[in-house]
Amino acid sequence: MLQTRQNSLGVRFEAQCRAFEKEPFPSLEVRKDRLKRLLALTDKHEAEICAAIDSDFSGRAAQETRLAELFVVRAGIRHAIRHLRGWMRERRVATSLPFLPGRNSLLPQPLGVVGIVSPWNYPFQLAIAPAAAALAAGNRVLLKPSELTPKFSDLLARLVEEHFSPDEMSVAVGDAEVGKTFVSMPFDHLLFTGSTAVGRQVALAAAANLTPVTLELGGKSPAIFDASCDLDAAVASVAYGKLLNAGQTCIAPDYLMVPQGQGAAIAAKLAAAMARLYPRLGDNPDYTAIVSERHHQRLSDMVAEARESGADVTEVNPANEKLGVSDRKMAPVLVRNAGQNLRLMREEIFGPVLPILEYGTVDDAIEHVSRGERPLALYWFGKDSANRQRVMRETVAGGVTVNDCMMHLVQERQPFGGVGESGMGAYHGEWGFRTFSKEKPIFVQSRLSAGGLLRPPYGRMFERLFRLLNLIT
Repeated sequence: MLQTRQNSLGVRFEAQCRAFEKEPFPSLEVRKDRLKRLLALTDKHEAEICAAIDSDFSGRAAQETRLAELFVVRAGIRHAIRHLRGWMRERRVATSLPFLPGRNSLLPQPLGVVGIVSPWNYPFQLAIAPAAAALAAGNRVLLKPSELTPKFSDLLARLVEEHFSPDEMSVAVGDAEVGKTFVSMPFDHLLFTGSTAVGRQVALAAAANLTPVTLELGGKSPAIFDASCDLDAAVASVAYGKLLNAGQTCIAPDYLMVPQGQGAAIAAKLAAAMARLYPRLGDNPDYTAIVSERHHQRLSDMVAEARESGADVTEVNPANEKLGVSDRKMAPVLVRNAGQNLRLMREEIFGPVLPILEYGTVDDAIEHVSRGERPLALYWFGKDSANRQRVMRETVAGGVTVNDCMMHLVQERQPFGGVGESGMGAYHGEWGFRTFSKEKPIFVQSRLSAGGLLRPPYGRMFERLFRLLNLIT
């Protein structure tokens, strides 16, 4: 079965390569048609998509999928359709004086066949958003969705087959072995969203083919409460940002930093805010389950280790329900006074567990963030513009939202991407179009050019022109 899938993958890849050779620069109309079909896929099958994801998670609200996945994808596709003509236009750029009256321009050219490896946590958004960017740029697309969301992956394969020919876009369903084969193929560009550990393996596999990669990874994204913040608003924002999809979000706040002496009070406020969002958990369709037993056990082990080490552990379970026996639900957990050697302080948590750290000065907060690996996101809450400017300038992160959580992700007029351990490259909006294009520089020589006077045989004319060139440059 594995061999058959791998062979099928190779056949589809070759078909897309041949199709691209026949149509290396799709017209605006062709690209818009593909984007409109992707939008139709999203609109017509919303209920099926929500149901499949809900089933794979054993509990995720349709409202959460509609907001965090379908809305984001629709907005991105519509933005691309509106602006595609301008993005595709050959752009004049300045020409240096010695080369006038020649002229320079940049032509955004499709790359060819793009591979996209998407994760399980937002399976629709993180597959279709980059696919939309690749199609807008004029490429063919092969998608490999996660094996941890099998019902959705099978549905996506069927829907793509209904709306696209296989040489335009196709979905490869399979396990990790199929994934290894997929990332080892000689794509013209490869985008991977997932963990940093797997991202390293993907980059190594792609390097064998000199395939350029965009890596959207994760890391320990901090939220920082400045002493000047509106505490109630900040607490409400972090409670929501942390518990959306039960914390299974690459840009969720991974830990919270608060001013010295405020840890206990803020933990109490957070517990109350979380309880207002989710007054019950087990039978609450609004509260998402953990995606698998393995992930649930990993999170439980982290909390157990923290408790055994003497950390202050608060479980936010307003209805005192027994969870995790048959439903994979996990109550939110707040952890204070956790040692830096604990797993939840070293690893990306990716679940509803929030460590709370206290800091003395803004220097201490900056030092703590800078000491760790560079995160995908950073959140700062406060009114003090001087402190905000220092944190913005003296920390490095993939993106920032000030006085809220996660809002930088949905800005189509800004790039989204990581830095260092949290990834490389970016997409969304025009940045997605550029990621999947080659901006080809073109120089058009004028018939009035004097360049011929610099050719052999060399003599006094060459020396005069050469001196002039040095003067004007």
